[in-house]
Amino acid sequence: MTSSTVVHVLRHGEVHNPDKILYGRLPGFRLSELGGQMAKAAAQALAERDVAYVVASPLERAQETAEPIAAQFKLPVAVDERLIESANWFEGKKVGPGDGSFRDPRNWWVLRDPVTPSWGEPYKQIAERMFAALHAARVAADGREAVCVSHQLPVWILRRYVERKRLWHDPRRRQCGLASLTSFHFEDEKIVGIGYSEPAAHLVAMSPGARTAKGA
Repeated sequence: MTSSTVVHVLRHGEVHNPDKILYGRLPGFRLSELGGQMAKAAAQALAERDVAYVVASPLERAQETAEPIAAQFKLPVAVDERLIESANWFEGKKVGPGDGSFRDPRNWWVLRDPVTPSWGEPYKQIAERMFAALHAARVAADGREAVCVSHQLPVWILRRYVERKRLWHDPRRRQCGLASLTSFHFEDEKIVGIGYSEPAAHLVAMSPGARTAKGA
């Protein structure tokens, strides 16, 4: 008998980051007030689903995004290190359009290879760990649904990996908004479909810089 399972991979909500640094894996970066509302919007969107397993990256913003979903289904929040944000050489620094970081000769060596990439965790490594976490969640929720809370780049790399697309890409074209759901539909172990939704889009619209929030 075929087992149908859905694994929703959820990007966390907006983070409180007044200094606008790339926070990456740094501790202490929690959801903003608006980010907390985004987490609740995601939980509400899943309210009628058959969620049996909730798991998140160990970083605070992911754990906080998972909490209202877990509470709604009376489940604990499991932790999977494989869902963590990607490592990045620019972590803790201000990086963005117009700040000069990409024109600074001291950074050119770090930026030499956009394909691997040279400035952070290799895309292939991200894809493999996220794919393993996806299947672990599928097994944990077999025949029902699971929610994995992660971060923008890992979620997007996972999707491109599953869709057999090249892993290097233009960051401006990522379809992975704050508190968005990328849903993988399984028949037994085979992925038969991918869905995408933005239950917190109305809240994201209230935060002008949210779609490019640093650290993701």
